Amino acid sequence: MLPTLNGRLQTRIFMLVVFGGVITLLITPLLPGLDLSGDSYRTTYAILLTVLVLGVLWELLYHFIQQFRWEKDWPTMFGLLTGINEGALVWLLLALEVVPGVDGVPSFWAFFIMFGVIWLVIWVWTNGPMRVPFIRWRFFGGRIV
Repeated sequence: MLPTLNGRLQTRIFMLVVFGGVITLLITPLLPGLDLSGDSYRTTYAILLTVLVLGVLWELLYHFIQQFRWEKDWPTMFGLLTGINEGALVWLLLALEVVPGVDGVPSFWAFFIMFGVIWLVIWVWTNGPMRVPFIRWRFFGGRIV
């Protein structure tokens, strides 16, 4: 399957909302340096929303870069490694305190654990088990709708 830009955008949004939302709900109380108040959830969901919004912009950049590749696609491992630059940008924006809805900077390890777990779970699910319940997903360029 060669995912289309529309398919990659739909998949990214769907995965971050569904999997990212559930994982954030479960992992927030376990993150170091965060308490069990509503502020912690507001912070982690604001970070998740930031990843989602910036992810759409990243997809546009990735699509532009892929046009110079013969296959017009990334090798699968690139999909995992793109988490490094995406996570670094979100962390930079958090450190500069420009992310709306986040009061103060969470600890690096709290961010790293949250972002890393969500990124890894989504990458594994998208490259494996997702092909079973969404059998047509592969044949429609990664589109969910």
